[in-house]
Amino acid sequence: MPVDSDADAFDALDPADREALAALRDDDRLGPVIHRHGPLTIEPAADPFERLVVSILRQQVSMASAAATRERLFDAVEVTPEGVLAADEQVLKDAGLSRQKTRYVRNVAEAFAEHGWERGSFESMTDDEVRAALTDITGVGEWTANMQLLFTLARPDVFPVGDLGIRKGMEELFGREMSRAEMVDEAERWAPYRSYASLYLWRAKEDIAASVDEVVGDE
Repeated sequence: MPVDSDADAFDALDPADREALAALRDDDRLGPVIHRHGPLTIEPAADPFERLVVSILRQQVSMASAAATRERLFDAVEVTPEGVLAADEQVLKDAGLSRQKTRYVRNVAEAFAEHGWERGSFESMTDDEVRAALTDITGVGEWTANMQLLFTLARPDVFPVGDLGIRKGMEELFGREMSRAEMVDEAERWAPYRSYASLYLWRAKEDIAASVDEVVGDE
């Protein structure tokens, strides 16, 4: 989340955030974006299941459409593994979920119920282990797993290369179209703080924030 952009705001960050941004501010590509937007930080979400469901709702639709579906869904059912599995499929469809997303959300609910997953379940896993566990669920691809790592678990070194906004941000910073392999190679300069770098890539140009609303993942 953003905070005030003056020096005092950077000094007020917790040590991990301050260390990450201090390293990135020296980068000749990303530094000007950090200066323009001030400190941005990543914070963990309270409920990993709820956040994963929201990520599925956002697959390949506008943020406005996803937000409307989210509101209807959260009004219609208790968004827990048990609540989703107990709900009639027609209730999920009436909330705006397609047949495919209804299946995906139920797949996630079944996996969480089967494994007994909660927030602490993922804390001992590496990033790759989390990706492997989540992408084993039909309907959860690499993009969605990366969003979970970044915005739910607040892992510091996630680079969601499949994200449209990230691609646009990289092109803005480097002045050319780039393949995924090229983006990954260039992003190595920001390791081990690529999650923080991603926050700024999404803000590298004024129109990128709008284009991020049309996220297309690898689902």
